[in-house]
Amino acid sequence: MKERLQKLISSAGLASRRAAEELIKQGRVTVNGARAELGMSADPDADDIRVNGRRLRIAADRVYIMLNKPRGYVTTLSDEKGRKTVAELVKDAGRRLYPVGRLDLNSEGLLIMTDDGEAANALTHPSHEVAKTYRVTVSGLSPEAAVIGLGGLRELEGEPIRPAQVSFVGETGEGRYQLDVTIHEGKNRQVRRMCAACGLEVRRLVRIAEGELLLDGLRTGKWRHLTAGELAWLLNLR
Repeated sequence: MKERLQKLISSAGLASRRAAEELIKQGRVTVNGARAELGMSADPDADDIRVNGRRLRIAADRVYIMLNKPRGYVTTLSDEKGRKTVAELVKDAGRRLYPVGRLDLNSEGLLIMTDDGEAANALTHPSHEVAKTYRVTVSGLSPEAAVIGLGGLRELEGEPIRPAQVSFVGETGEGRYQLDVTIHEGKNRQVRRMCAACGLEVRRLVRIAEGELLLDGLRTGKWRHLTAGELAWLLNLR
C-alpha cells in the first residue's frame, strides 16, 4: 500500500517525519532509482526506496515497551562519557529500540522505547498535548505553599509555560513530602526548573504517567510490553 515517503521513513525508525522531509528536500531519498520529491508516495513492498543509498526496510512487526528507568542512566543508546544507558536495560527485548522523549540522569520512571518512529513522533509532538505526570519528592516550603506556587507559575526564565496541575500526595518524613505535577509541555528539565523557581529542593523525581500510559507497579530497572489497550491509545495518536 502506498504511503507518503516521510511517513514511511519515520515508521522505519530512521528519522522523525519532519527530519524525513528534510532528507527528501536534500535529495538523499530515491524511489526506484529516481530522486524523490516532497509529497511523493510509494509502496515499500513494491518500490525500491533508499535513504542515503540504503534500502528502506520496514519490519512487519513493531516493538513497544515501557521501561521504569532508574536513576543514573542516560536516555540515549550510547554515551561518549561512558555512562550507563537505557539501551543496556532493554537489550534482551530482541530489537534495537529508541527512547521516546527524555528523562535526565537523576530522574526516574516511565520511558517508552520502540522501533516505530511514527508512534514516537506522535507521542512527543506538541500538537497532541500528551499530559505527563511526575511524582516529586521535595523540601523547602510547606506543602500548601508548594502547591500554590507551582500551580501559579506562568513562565520559566522569561519563557511562558502552561499552568501545571499540582496535588499533594503525602509526607515522607524529615521535612519532605510528595507532590504530583502534571504538565502538557516537554521543555527541558521543566519540573525541576519549576521547583527551583519556587524555592523547592527536589529530592526525587519519578515520571508516573504519559497520557493513558501508567507506570503502576513496574519495578525499577524492569520493562514490559505495552498492553493491547495501551498500544491502541498510542497508535491512535498517529
